[in-house]
Amino acid sequence: MAGFGDIGSILGKVQELQQRQEQLRNSTFEAGSGGGMVTVKINGKNEVLDIKIDPQAVNPDDIEMLEDLVKAAINAAVARGQEEMKKQVSDLTSGMNFPGMGQINKLLGLE
Repeated sequence: MAGFGDIGSILGKVQELQQRQEQLRNSTFEAGSGGGMVTVKINGKNEVLDIKIDPQAVNPDDIEMLEDLVKAAINAAVARGQEEMKKQVSDLTSGMNFPGMGQINKLLGLE
């Protein structure tokens, strides 16, 4: 019967993880590039909510630079969201060791 306590603990962790994932989906993450010339805000579903572009970043003779700044800001915002998700999952699963845990961690990018 001692094993059932472990299962209950695992199920509790799974529920808590689901709650944290829902909170993260409702969170926002912001990042910039070019020294803040371009900033992007996304939600936890990686949907772009807002893009701010400093007028000084707009050079009609160098649109490619602006495109690169936008891509860099989006990628940085997405990376922030992913790092937060990894942190939340890692916090919850630390110390948990059951069959398949290594594969779960790999899928979540924790290993």
